[in-house]
Amino acid sequence: MIELAKPNVIVYSSTHCTYCNQVKQFLDSKGVVFEERNVDTNERFAGELYNMGMRSVPVTVIGSKKIVGMNPTAIGQALED
Repeated sequence: MIELAKPNVIVYSSTHCTYCNQVKQFLDSKGVVFEERNVDTNERFAGELYNMGMRSVPVTVIGSKKIVGMNPTAIGQALED
C-alpha cells in the first residue's frame, strides 16, 4: 500500500494573538503536525509573511493554500485536499 505524503502545515502567528492560539488548538485537536513561525520573535518569518502579501496573522499554509484567520472549515478542507 502506498501512503500519500501529507502536506507541510505552517502557522504564521504572533505572541499575543488569540486567533493564532485557536488555529494551533484546532490543528492539535485534529492531530495535525505543524510548524509555528512567530513573526514577533523572528524577522525572517515576518519577511516571509510580507512577501506572500499577507499583513496579518494567523496565516495557515497547507501545501499551496494560504488561509487567513481562524477558519476551521477552510483549514479542514485544505487538509483533506
